[in-house]
Order: sequence, then C-alpha cells, then structure tokens
Amino acid sequence: MTTPRIAIAGAGIGGLTCARVLQLHGFENVTVFERESSPNARQQGGTIDLHGDSGQVAIRAAGLYDEWRALARDEGQEQRKVDHATAALIEHELPEGDFRPEIDRGQLRDLLLGSLTPGTVSWGLGVASAAPGGHVTFLDGSTATFDLVIGADGAWSRVRQAVSPATPEYTGVMFVETRHDNDERLLDLTGQGTMVADHEGLMLWAQRNSGNHIRAYACMRAREDWKPSNAELLDLYTGWHPDLAAFLTGELIHRPLYALPVPHTWEHTPGVTLLGDAAHLMPPLGVGANLAMEDAAELALAIAEHGVRDGVRTYESVMLPRAIDAQERTNAGLQDMVPERPIRV
Repeated sequence: MTTPRIAIAGAGIGGLTCARVLQLHGFENVTVFERESSPNARQQGGTIDLHGDSGQVAIRAAGLYDEWRALARDEGQEQRKVDHATAALIEHELPEGDFRPEIDRGQLRDLLLGSLTPGTVSWGLGVASAAPGGHVTFLDGSTATFDLVIGADGAWSRVRQAVSPATPEYTGVMFVETRHDNDERLLDLTGQGTMVADHEGLMLWAQRNSGNHIRAYACMRAREDWKPSNAELLDLYTGWHPDLAAFLTGELIHRPLYALPVPHTWEHTPGVTLLGDAAHLMPPLGVGANLAMEDAAELALAIAEHGVRDGVRTYESVMLPRAIDAQERTNAGLQDMVPERPIRV
C-alpha cells in the first residue's frame, strides 16, 4: 500500500505537531513547507501555557511529554494584578491546582523540530495557494499534487482560500509590544509569571519568559493603522505609576488584533483541510496555541485510524464546533478585557 503524500503548510507549533504525530504512526511521506529560510529567521513569540485537556494531550500524543516537562516552568503560572497608579499588588494567584506550566514558544518549536525525521521541513519554500484535490502552487511558481494539503499557515493562510472565502477582520484592539532583559525593577513587578494592570479602557500586561526576559503589551482600542511613538504611548498612559510606564519604553512592535468571522465553517473539501489560526483565528487569550496543537494531534490520529479521506471528515466534525465555541468565548473575553472607550486613538 502506497503511503499517502501529505503536505503541511507552515512550520509553526501546529504544523510541526501534526507532522510529528503522523510520523509516529508510520506516515513518513510528510513534508512541512515553510516560507521562512531557516528555523532562526525570526523570533518565535512569547510564552505558552499548555493546558491539561488540549496542549498537554497533544504533547503526549507526540511522545514528547517528558522532554516538555524538563523545559516547562511551573512557577510561570503565577498571576499578579497591580494598581495602575501605585503599582501596589491588589491580586495574587500562586500556582496550584490547575496545572498549566509555561514554556517559551521558541523552545517548544525547537523541541518539535528536533523530533522530526531529518529533511521533513522544506525551508524557504512557502505555499502560495492550494486547490481542491490537493493541488499546491508554491511561492517560487512550482506546483505539486498531494493526497492531502493541511493549512497550518496561520492568520493569513494561503491554503484557506481552497475551502473558504473568509478573511481575518480587525477587532478594534491594538497591542503594542515591548521587550526587556534583566531589568530587576520590571522583573520584580512581573513576578515569575504574568502581571496585569488596567484603568479606563487601557491595559498593560507583562509576561516573564525564560532567561529573565520580559515581553510586555499595552492594550487599547485604536485605529488599525495607529502606530504611536514612545512619547505618544506614554502620554496615553498618563497617570500610571512610573514603574509601570517603564514597561512602555524601548522599541515598539505594533500588533493590531485580527479574528476570523464567527462561525467560520466550510464544506468538506477533498484533499484540503485547516488547523490552528488558519481555521479559527481568534483573540490571543491563552487558547489559540493549545487549540492548534489539539487540532494537529487529533487530525493526525484520525488519519492514522481512518485514512486520509475519512480521517479528515472525522477531524472536521469535531474541530469546527469546538472552534466556534472557543471563538465566541475569546471574542467576549476581549470585549471584557478592553471595553469600548468614548475616545479612540
């Protein structure tokens, strides 16, 4: 029996998880196509807490649970809320009960990459488009046909157009990211996990990553094209404690938040399916990465049990309703977190 040819667009944690689980079940004719030139072409984002009922299930299916535990930070579950004007601690939650250790996204991606058969990822060859029947056109103009094309290529998926006309829409919320290393004042405020502060529609949160690295995010309602300078951002946060304002200094990375319409569904399309943000882009409230890994493992296991055609149908019948529920919850959560303000910037 010929092993199915499976193409996975995107070497993020979803695509890599899917490739790993497929290979564990004997599907060696799997290739991950990634437009970036190498694993180190760009930084891989902040820290991820793997949930017991989703991300951790997937990491077990990938046979990497022990390796993940060796890297994961239990102390990263600490949650701190401080007063915006005084920086005084007003809420404090230490790790207990709900077990969701943190791991840097880059560390998790490297773990998954290292588990794959050498040569699985084709670097520098991104997917430009896909079509029903498993037909792929690459960014260099070349084409190929596979038994299955899996779109794990994120928010602006090129594969999505093969099954759905939907495109991401701006949520009205802007994140402005800053990064800080070995700053004792900011490390003390952040604690071992996440710190938040909010006031009148403005929010600030900071997350400790490994190696005394902090990623901070100023959150507000804003125009999609708003790109504040440091002075403009600090002016917006006038009245906040100087120690909190210090998180807003340095290089600013502007991140308007997008989401797919809800519900986002499609008719089963032979030879093509989606997972992760390509299938259900939603506000980044701690769910997306876990869902991407859960999608990936479930898709691979369904293919292993039922074959490509029936496996994809089985996967989609479970994934799509779950995704709609998560999209609705995160959209509501974003509205609660950053409510509408009378004045928009």
